[in-house]
Amino acid sequence: MYFTLKTIHLGTAALTICGFLLRGYWMVREPEWLEHRLVRILPHVNDTLFLLSGIGLVVTLQLPVLTQPWLLAKILGLVLYVVLGTIALKRGRTRRQRVTALILAVLTFAYIAGAAWTKSAWSWMAMVATISSLA
Repeated sequence: MYFTLKTIHLGTAALTICGFLLRGYWMVREPEWLEHRLVRILPHVNDTLFLLSGIGLVVTLQLPVLTQPWLLAKILGLVLYVVLGTIALKRGRTRRQRVTALILAVLTFAYIAGAAWTKSAWSWMAMVATISSLA
């Protein structure tokens, strides 16, 4: 079960960021594409599978969420990513606000991925610190 959940989680994570980047491109270049019905529905389906698979992994691994700083960091990062994504694709009043939110959302997603990879709230900086200590 673990392998299946992890595969679904990683696959939907990749689809999430690729889809977000594509919608960000459309927001800048071809905003009418954002109104297409599939473009409005499919990301929600994928993101729901992404979230459910993440919850499934937490349950399967019996992770104590409140005592795992890296997991709490991922959850807080997810909330920030959703807020920034909403500003980037819908709520931003100006193009500048939308593009800024888009960039910050992508950086937040990278932080979340780093926290998952390193199992550290320091995200990618934990890996840099480890490599530096080996040198």
